[in-house]
Amino acid sequence: MLRITELRLPLDHPEDALRLAVLARLAVPGTALKGLTVFKRAYDARRKAAIVLIYTVDCAVADEAAVLARHSGDLHIKPAPDTRYRLAAQAPVDFRADCLNNGRLRPVVIGFGPCGLFAALVLAQMGLMPIVLERGKDVRRRTQDTWGLWRRGVLDPASNVQFGEGGAGTFSDGKLWSQISDPRHLTRKVLTEFVKAGAPEEILYVSKPHIGTFRLVGIIEKMRADIEALGGEVRFQQQVVDVQIEAGAVRALVLQDGQTLAAEHVVLALGHSARDTFEMLHRRGVFMEAKPFSVGFRIEHPQSLIDSARFGSSAGHPLLGAADYKLVHHASNGRSVYSFCMCPGGTVVAATSEPGLVVTNGMSQYSRNERNANAGIVVGISPQAYRQTPGIAGSAVNPLDGIAFQRMWEARAFELGEGGYHAPGALVGDFIKGQRSSSFGSVLPSYQPGVRLTDLNDAERPSLPPDVLAAIREALPAFERQIPGFSQADAELTGVETRTSSPLRITRGHDRQSLNVRGLYPAGEGAGYAGGIMSAGVDGIEAAEALGRNLLNRPPG
Repeated sequence: MLRITELRLPLDHPEDALRLAVLARLAVPGTALKGLTVFKRAYDARRKAAIVLIYTVDCAVADEAAVLARHSGDLHIKPAPDTRYRLAAQAPVDFRADCLNNGRLRPVVIGFGPCGLFAALVLAQMGLMPIVLERGKDVRRRTQDTWGLWRRGVLDPASNVQFGEGGAGTFSDGKLWSQISDPRHLTRKVLTEFVKAGAPEEILYVSKPHIGTFRLVGIIEKMRADIEALGGEVRFQQQVVDVQIEAGAVRALVLQDGQTLAAEHVVLALGHSARDTFEMLHRRGVFMEAKPFSVGFRIEHPQSLIDSARFGSSAGHPLLGAADYKLVHHASNGRSVYSFCMCPGGTVVAATSEPGLVVTNGMSQYSRNERNANAGIVVGISPQAYRQTPGIAGSAVNPLDGIAFQRMWEARAFELGEGGYHAPGALVGDFIKGQRSSSFGSVLPSYQPGVRLTDLNDAERPSLPPDVLAAIREALPAFERQIPGFSQADAELTGVETRTSSPLRITRGHDRQSLNVRGLYPAGEGAGYAGGIMSAGVDGIEAAEALGRNLLNRPPG
């Protein structure tokens, strides 16, 4: 197979145009082309009046060696790489019997978000019969509980946007792209498994694939069934409350119901909101360190405004879909402000997992056809910065300081929202002027249970640190230069966005085990090594591979 990159065609090109473009690029007759597959389709919308599609294709041709030789100087014609996934190890046929004699051999995955899902799937495919412990409920019951918060203001701390089958990625835009380095094509493994479980095949080739919440529910259930069919177990409402560590190695896990589970090979796929588990691991001496994250608000505009700004007269074209954006501004006070987790045609959702706190996130369905676009407008903050907040840092540096900082502002948001998990909000025009908002304009917030308008800049009760607020006030008019209408007076801000990533890192060594506890494999967003469904899934795969190699190469006995 040959791979051809940078094939550029008009947005509304004829059906046969791609095949003709391949023949022209290779300079071969039609009979020489034996097969053609689109590997990637992107678009270039820099010239809104002439948007073009950009294809990467894999094709089979007669006398491939001769064709390659003729185009040896063309960087856009190369042999297609082998993207097939190969298991890192395979359990022997007697592994199941060994597990009956020594239960500690069986690997355990804590958490069943994207990282835990793919860690468990790969472990199961290796024949290692993993046990998954998930504190929340299965995805359908979890969805009911999540709607209970959104519709009735009733929070279940163990079953919500953060906890339960599928993890936080289930209630998001379902974005399936990442900027991670991927020399082994593990992102292809993730996409392929999603398609096998029922995702649309287009996610294999569109440049910014996504699935959306409603479709993810059935896909996750199918992947769970695959894990179980391979000998794995998924145990819901099983929270790990303690770990037993002896001689620098994990020996067992203690569950909330008092049960002790022998385990010497554990993937920590906790997610970024498992604060009580982080605290327990810290008490047990598992090495971790504070890391940067970002805080800010969710902003909402009419999706039609974003479509028009990005696509001009081509707005609404079915191949383009709802438009997104990515914005960055370096503020005069030294802070960097950027858009985060942009959700075209989506909604702002309540994402708290603890009573008395308000947290926002963004979500889209596969159709992306809701009225508003939303994105986080957030500011990066370092451990050195958040430790300067009064009441956070004590006499000693604590890797949990970031959690305390997040909780402080989430509690303030609950207070400003006047309880009931209502969120504080403001119109963009009022926020920039530093004044209180009193009524909504043309942009109605999508957040449920509801938004209470206030002054997000209030000097006595600010919604976020003053330097963060100042940076966002400066950034919004600056973003107007890239997207006309972005700082329109009645665009709406909803607070607060605090859980952009984990506030700490459970540091691991070159073999992916904890620096000081053998048998613990920190992975995914919660461990500070991923951000989003795709990178978390890839990290879960690599954690499973490392665990599998170590387990199967163990000395006898």
